[in-house]
Amino acid sequence: MDNANPVKEPLSYRMSPRSLDEYVGQEHMMGKGKMLRRMIEADKLSSIILYGPPGTGKTSLARLIAHTTSSGFVKLNAVTAGVAEIKRVISDTQNPILNPSGRTVLFIDEIHRFNKLQQDALLPQVEDGTLILIGATTENPFFEVNKALISRSTIFALKPLSEEDIMRIMEMALHDKERGLGNQLISISKEAMLHISNLSNGDARIALRALELASITTPPDASGTVTINAEVLEDCMQKRSIAFDANGESHYDNISAFIKSMRGSDPDAAVFYLARALHGGEDIEFLARRILICASEDVGMANPSALSVAMAAYQGIMAVGMPEARILLSEAAIVVATSPKSNASYLAINKAMQDVAEKRTGEVPMHLRNAPAKGMKDLGYGVGYKYAHDYEGHIVDLQYLPDEMKGTIYYEPTGIGYEVKIKEWLDQRRGK
Repeated sequence: MDNANPVKEPLSYRMSPRSLDEYVGQEHMMGKGKMLRRMIEADKLSSIILYGPPGTGKTSLARLIAHTTSSGFVKLNAVTAGVAEIKRVISDTQNPILNPSGRTVLFIDEIHRFNKLQQDALLPQVEDGTLILIGATTENPFFEVNKALISRSTIFALKPLSEEDIMRIMEMALHDKERGLGNQLISISKEAMLHISNLSNGDARIALRALELASITTPPDASGTVTINAEVLEDCMQKRSIAFDANGESHYDNISAFIKSMRGSDPDAAVFYLARALHGGEDIEFLARRILICASEDVGMANPSALSVAMAAYQGIMAVGMPEARILLSEAAIVVATSPKSNASYLAINKAMQDVAEKRTGEVPMHLRNAPAKGMKDLGYGVGYKYAHDYEGHIVDLQYLPDEMKGTIYYEPTGIGYEVKIKEWLDQRRGK
């Protein structure tokens, strides 16, 4: 095998910071005097969990810790490691010949993929300080990591890198002759770099990957200069990165914002979060169900037709699929967002359900009961019932609730939208 020109690691790997001063971003925890930086500088680490979107510096932090700690350092990937590997690390840590310090910093990438058995295997040594756990995850650890490990760790939330952070990282890569692209003649405008920063959506790996791909696929001109322009970048990045995982926490955050925007009567925000969900590959049936629920729960009787629109959209998207389904979903979301709002129906059924669960609510009045079998009327079934359509206005005074619940009011219209009419009619009906 020819080793004269070994394949280099990706630019994003090569440009990993070698010191705390080279680490870019996360000033809220890595700035001068901040807690995590002080812990690393003093080599006084306790177990931590690094939580944040891809490309924000979790693995880079672990590498920095590996270079600065006097304790042993072991890296495991939760996708491939099992309980046996954990036990081996513990055994090696407790071996005074292999590890005189008696402690190991154990970095577990994608710790959310560890099952409960694997996480439990870490507990005794994390508890007594034999293992200093550094877990990295893109998922919310409060949902994905067991509570015992959470209680023994400090959670640090990393944020998407700013455009200024991404620009600084790219500048370092362009000028670094040892690890970066500094040995190439590259011409790239600030506007083009800003374009990469914007498209990468806070993910340094995406920005560096695009920069590297553009540099190696663009032929140099007569002077040997590689000119990287917006067209080349568009081709290298294809489409804007978005921090969205249809199965992760961002799914819950985005759908929560979508629903709250419809409820809050902001059609622009609703369409924006709908677009994020569609771009991220969210299930269109799931989105249609959320609109349907919102039309009933939050719009309700203030605009009953919103439910019909939402239901039609639900049926329509199942018939046409994407990409046309986006139009139906947008229309339904806008109808719900721009409708007057009432949660009176939602409150009514909740209150009734609570009464049924907690109170002695009595029996169905005899005059409302059915009498399908001969002899049941002799026992009083159906006796005294009045057929409403036989009376003026198609209304008849009759007791419908059981005696124990007589006079209970569940539905209280808000007087908003169509409920103005319902409230007037119902107030009159109830004798108010």
